[in-house]
Amino acid sequence: MTPYFSVVIPLYNKAQEISETISSVLAQTFTNFEVIIVNDGSTDDSLNKVEKFNDQRIRIFTTQNKGVSHARNYGIQHATSQFIAFLDGDDIWKPHHLQDLKSLIESYPNCGLYCKAYNKIKGQTIIDSQYKDLPKHKKWSGVIDDYFYHSSINSLASSSSIAINKSVFESIGFFNEAYDSGEDTDLWIRIALQFPTAFDNNVSVTHNLNANHQLTNSLFSGRQHFNLNAFKNDELKNLSLKTYLDLNRYAIAIQYKLEKEFATSKTIYKSIDVRNLSRPQKLIYKCPIFVIKSMLSFRDILRLSHINLRLFR
Repeated sequence: MTPYFSVVIPLYNKAQEISETISSVLAQTFTNFEVIIVNDGSTDDSLNKVEKFNDQRIRIFTTQNKGVSHARNYGIQHATSQFIAFLDGDDIWKPHHLQDLKSLIESYPNCGLYCKAYNKIKGQTIIDSQYKDLPKHKKWSGVIDDYFYHSSINSLASSSSIAINKSVFESIGFFNEAYDSGEDTDLWIRIALQFPTAFDNNVSVTHNLNANHQLTNSLFSGRQHFNLNAFKNDELKNLSLKTYLDLNRYAIAIQYKLEKEFATSKTIYKSIDVRNLSRPQKLIYKCPIFVIKSMLSFRDILRLSHINLRLFR
């Protein structure tokens, strides 16, 4: 029998986390799936950890290290299912995740993105995601009228919380392998411009911000970020997209400033329509680096009390 889902897990040096990640997949209440693990040239004990699992639904591929986009694309191309669900090698699914996605697909069959709500963990602190102007009561789901507007706080789609029909990739293309940062955002934009999005606000995914080998631990300026100007023509016709991209530009401008790449930071900031920024955001950008870093530290302290101070988006 053909599995309903192909679960694609890109894996690079996640030996400390990958066993818990796979276990969360095998614990799903909906069991008709295959797991495609693409070992992206790991140099630690990741592959040995994966090979210890004895489950016929798991398929393991090893490639040269070519980055997460290549690993995901490789997994998509080897998937036997119509629907692809993604999971990063250090994130965790709750047992009802795939069942929820299946219900979304059956309820709203013509969507390009099927998204589940997620939270994040840093240290021992759970950080809840916020979605602009969507119902907050539990067990709400529906088709989103404006992906970009509702994603202006936290994005509806994330790399471990979505399912996509394989035919969508045939229509709009795959993850852009030229990018090693923001490649997922680039894909969500391309899909959302052409297809409706279905969303379920019941949290079923935890993103792990504690994991080793995260790209966020390396210099932002040393990575190839997705082209923020690739959607210029679309921005002219879609004000929500313009706002969404300006918020992304702002966050990137701050990152470059923190790394003392002042010229690049200013160029990006000047491309923003400042009407899309809040007054605090505009003030923060003008602050010296040490003040911005202090604000980030203060934000992390507040998170211990479950107060999520939003500085950059």
